[in-house]
Amino acid sequence: MTTFIMCGKYSLEALKRIKSERTKKSVKLIEKFGGKVNAMYAVLGEPDLVFILDFPGIEEAVRASIALTKLTGIAFSTNPAIPVDQFDKITATL
Repeated sequence: MTTFIMCGKYSLEALKRIKSERTKKSVKLIEKFGGKVNAMYAVLGEPDLVFILDFPGIEEAVRASIALTKLTGIAFSTNPAIPVDQFDKITATL
């Protein structure tokens, strides 16, 4: 599994539809694409939401990101993340 940081920005329409039920649907959708939710934060800044998720691969993460935008009206950006110690190993020979 690969960790992804998904950041979301509310549209005005998405703000009008905030409900805990939408969050539950979002978690189920993430799981539908093989994902696991590690954490979900409302940070109400730039961005408004930060999710820390695991997916089997990039394709599943992309599908989930697009499907979440369609479901919620929230614009998401999705980025792979690796632990710093792993990053240090990867870059050690540079």
